[in-house]
Order: sequence, then structure tokens, then C-alpha cells
Amino acid sequence: MLRQTPWISMAQPIPFRNSGAARARHAKAMLLPIARQIADDLALRVHLSLDALRRGVGTKSDAQTLTQIMLLTSYLADAGFGSMSQEELHAADRASAMVFDAGRERDEWKLDEAGFELFASIATRYDRQLHRAPLWAITEASERLDRFIAGRSDRTPARKRA
Repeated sequence: MLRQTPWISMAQPIPFRNSGAARARHAKAMLLPIARQIADDLALRVHLSLDALRRGVGTKSDAQTLTQIMLLTSYLADAGFGSMSQEELHAADRASAMVFDAGRERDEWKLDEAGFELFASIATRYDRQLHRAPLWAITEASERLDRFIAGRSDRTPARKRA
């Protein structure tokens, strides 16, 4: 005799009665800083790369990380979250170029003392930005960095109006 298993229905997700509620939650989340644990994890990666380059045991990936946070810090400052002078940005760009040149020529991925001090200051500022800037600002800065890396304009495209 076959034993019948009672039919068990799986719980169905409850659809939002108003998709405006989902949009409202998303809009609210965009106004808040990212979660502390996520900010701490991102900052830790930067500090590990900075330390490796200071000790002369860095890699190309570490140099790329510092170059990216240099740009992200600048973009977030442009959006009104922190500050970064053009002189500081240009000095960091020169220090980064020196690391990449030495890395390509001698496979030595290292920051000199002045470069370390400069990037330590930028990394500290980036930490503060991650903990204080709203998600929308971090998202826009990240998208701007992605456009820059892809070789497109790093400026925010004009938004379409309905």
C-alpha cells in the first residue's frame, strides 16, 4: 500500500501592496551611511595594501587599491564629503606613478616615506568618508571610478527627466 504524503504548500512571498513602499525604503537607505562592518572591511583592505607597500612587499593589486582610493576620496570630496586639494591629488598621482614605474621596471612595489605619509593621510580620510558619507555618494563615486577605469568620462552623466 502506498503511503500518501500530505500536500504541503510552500509559503508564498507577500507582494508589496504598494511598490512605493519599496522605493521609499530604498530612498531612505541611500541617505544613510553604509553598514559599519562593510565600511570597516573596505578600510581594512586599504590599510593592508598601504602597509604592504610601505614594507616593500606590495603587489600591483596593492598599488591599484591605493590609486582607486585616491580617486574615490577625491570624488567624495567633490560631492561635499571631506576635502582634498588639487595639489594633494596631483602629489598622490605622482607617488602612485612612481610605484607603478618601479613595479614594472624592477618588480618592486613600494612606497617611499613621503608617498606613505601622503597615502596614510588619504586612507584615514577615506575611512571617515566611508563611515559618514551616505550610500548615494559612495555609489556615485564608485560609478565614476568605474567609468574612469573603463576609459569613459569620469563625470556623472546628465540624468534624464521624464
